[in-house]
Amino acid sequence: MNIFKYLIIIFLSTVLVSCGSNTGRKKKDFKIKTNAVKGNIPNNETLKLTLVNKKNHDIESVQYTIDGKEVEAEHDLKHNKLGKHTIEATVNFNGETQIITSSLTILNHELPEVYTYKIINEYPHDITSYTQGLEFFNDTLYESTGQYKESKLRKIDYKTGQVLKNVDLANEYFGEGLTIFNNKIYQLTWQKGTGFVYDINTLEKLSSFRYGKSKEGWGLCHNGNVIYKSDGTEKIWLLNPETLVEEEFIQVYTNKGKIVGINEMEWIDGKIYANRYQKDGVAIINPQNGAVIGVVDFSPLKKLVTQHEGLDVLNGIAYNPKSKTIFVTGKRWDKLFEVEIVEN
Repeated sequence: MNIFKYLIIIFLSTVLVSCGSNTGRKKKDFKIKTNAVKGNIPNNETLKLTLVNKKNHDIESVQYTIDGKEVEAEHDLKHNKLGKHTIEATVNFNGETQIITSSLTILNHELPEVYTYKIINEYPHDITSYTQGLEFFNDTLYESTGQYKESKLRKIDYKTGQVLKNVDLANEYFGEGLTIFNNKIYQLTWQKGTGFVYDINTLEKLSSFRYGKSKEGWGLCHNGNVIYKSDGTEKIWLLNPETLVEEEFIQVYTNKGKIVGINEMEWIDGKIYANRYQKDGVAIINPQNGAVIGVVDFSPLKKLVTQHEGLDVLNGIAYNPKSKTIFVTGKRWDKLFEVEIVEN
């Protein structure tokens, strides 16, 4: 099976994007023309912008921007984030000014690498846990679980599966991802627009916070300076760690289109490793531009756990700095796998 077909079947199933051109109610005298194909362009190309002057006006000046940032008529895309963007041209002519807009989608210029894995160890995992978030701190595993009336925050001895501390969420909350930052645990809930902050040692709830521009909470991770939050779409939001305000976002894209359903996440060696909902694989994402640079196929793991009616998909990825290894599990899986990523 060739790599492209493999990616489509196993994980990516990208959502192809075709962008329209000019927007606005009033008919404009100008139009932005680009070298993008059907609105799409890879990030290793130079974007070329030209202005179509429909009525042959005497143009005094043209200023181009992408998402509000000024660019030249020929713009190297290698430092731009992937995804949908708005091009704007401010045209001054005959004492008048018109603002013209056009859509652009920047794609990654190459296929993701394909990886597999080697199992190092297997550990017990609570078969009733609907795993949503997983993270290590001081060689101890912390887990967030979901489902209404079942959601929990747990501190676990990962080698034995013993629950060291447990906090039940109120029945109206559906627990989602978590991350540990500055000796505090941050836990998301799904559709209530609310997250919780806990003391790392006692699991005492310290405060709560509201989501800003995203509607749902899915996964969390951090790089030591910024907290990253997924919301079930192709967007990963960057949160200010002090205020938890969603200040900006990246969009997760391949060379073919966007990847939606970004779920549980982990920061590993400068990259974001992310589960994708209902897919038994993990995407390796460049946090600078949102490019999927690798895919790990974990689908065989599901056959190695106890098969039962409530068994669900892979979800939960954590990096243990002490062992320098990755741990993965799934929703209602009775095993936690310690793995090593292997290049095909």
